[in-house]
Amino acid sequence: MNTRTANMRSVMMSTARLQQQTQSLFHRISRDNLVLFVLLAGLSALMILFIVMPLWAMLTKSVQNAQGEFVGLANFAHYFSSASLWHSLGNTFTVGLLVTTVVGMLAFGYAYALTRSCMPCKGLFQILGTAPILAPSLLPAISLIFLFGNQGVAKHLLGEQSVYGMMGIALGLIFWTFPHALMILTTAMRTSDARLYEAARALKTSPMKTFFLVTLPAAKYGLISTLIVVFTLVITDFGVPKVIGGSYNVLATDIFKQVVGQQNFAMGAVTSLILLFPALLAFTANRWVQSKQKSLFDTRSVPYQPEPHPVRDGLCLLYCSVMSIAVLAVLGMAVYGSLVTFWPWNKALTLNNYNFTEISTYGWLPYVNSLTMAGWTALIGTVVIFIGAYSMEKGRAFAPIRQVMQVISVIPMAVPGMVLGLGYIFYFNDANNPLNVLYGTMAFLVVNTVVHYYTVGHMTALTALKQLPAEIEATAAAIKLPQYKLFVKVTVPVCLPAILDIATYLFVNALTTTSAVVFLYSTDTIPASVSVLNMDDAGQTGAAAAMAVMIMISAATAKIVQLTLGKLLENRTQAWRKK
Repeated sequence: MNTRTANMRSVMMSTARLQQQTQSLFHRISRDNLVLFVLLAGLSALMILFIVMPLWAMLTKSVQNAQGEFVGLANFAHYFSSASLWHSLGNTFTVGLLVTTVVGMLAFGYAYALTRSCMPCKGLFQILGTAPILAPSLLPAISLIFLFGNQGVAKHLLGEQSVYGMMGIALGLIFWTFPHALMILTTAMRTSDARLYEAARALKTSPMKTFFLVTLPAAKYGLISTLIVVFTLVITDFGVPKVIGGSYNVLATDIFKQVVGQQNFAMGAVTSLILLFPALLAFTANRWVQSKQKSLFDTRSVPYQPEPHPVRDGLCLLYCSVMSIAVLAVLGMAVYGSLVTFWPWNKALTLNNYNFTEISTYGWLPYVNSLTMAGWTALIGTVVIFIGAYSMEKGRAFAPIRQVMQVISVIPMAVPGMVLGLGYIFYFNDANNPLNVLYGTMAFLVVNTVVHYYTVGHMTALTALKQLPAEIEATAAAIKLPQYKLFVKVTVPVCLPAILDIATYLFVNALTTTSAVVFLYSTDTIPASVSVLNMDDAGQTGAAAAMAVMIMISAATAKIVQLTLGKLLENRTQAWRKK
């Protein structure tokens, strides 16, 4: 009896000790850390499923034959033995270097005029300079056909040259990449220390020498990043070469021909990896440049304010006017072409090209699909990106996990849209994959688009979060305020402008993207950008222009809504900035 009683007491004491240890463990693990762990675990699972695994599936496919058998590097050996590969590779780098050089010079001059002159109408020129970003890359290609094609209104300006080929691709990509370069360079040149210019004047340094000794060095990292970003955009773009490239093959169109034209998925994977390599190289170089960049503006610096200079301001006004006229000519020609009855034989103006119900079997469905996809991408993507960025940047525990996730979060920027889309085919279009049910659905397109543009939104969120004073987090921790309450009551209102920027960025790019979704849609989920491509292939150039114009109008409307909403919320959430 005594033995049984002793055993019962021992069991009860062990149970009480275990309960005490469990309670102590839960006390050590705060509610904030539990929430953070759940968020990080969920986001890690999403990154692995929708970023890492599709790229791994594409890598696996590149070393298999049509029957799925492992063949090692045989596909690569066969591809590299083809003369067409080296031809496409040479064409890709030729166009990339040409467009990068031209856009770098044009955008630098435009950004200089906006930031370092006192010319009038800067706001208007800023809007016109960034306007091409609202249009899909297919629009400038279609517009160039109306301008310089075989029946173009300005064909005589090219003489014997044909716009179909390298010239058309280069012109279209110069137009499309110009606003991307302008935004980076404007940011790089907007902040400068006036004391450097005062020292140059005191030393009686000539304006030309001041430009090379002060202005250019201050903007060199921004300029290098611009060149790398433009080069990456050019070599990975699919829309412009597909519409106006003619027989001038590049790697992006080779992928499309291998997958859609020949159903040769293994060789499509090989081509994708070849295209991925220069994109990764350019991305790595850009990251290295950013790591070398040091702040040239501190608390003792004096912001540079340009002084009126009639000659310089007049030349800047003339330059920006010419560039803006060129932008308006391309955009206006697309609008005009969409209103022509039947180009070029019947140029009577009509709205028949916008009657998609009679022109296409899909009718208005692609446009509705694009608005739906853009809306869900903006909503879901903004929530996931901002909460994910907050968890990585402001989390108070699990530092190693957060650092790994920071690295994974920048991978999508280095992966071209077509490569990512092809990886999604290989991974999700598999009967053994339980996520196969997503394939071809609207949710599938939304997930792909969010992943494709994840990095830029993530960087935007991090920039906004880093501007929050560290004292806010420290004070909240000291008074034991739950971090989720701090997030809702302080972080979200303060970062609202950045959140609106992320949502608008995702919405606009979801409307205009082609390469990322060209392999993934079904008959029920075809987006408007792909519909433009299909109508152009069918010879319905006017209808294709009309759909492209509808995309541009929708994107412009989204920007107007963002600006209006931002102004309305500014006084309620950003009044602290004015104190």
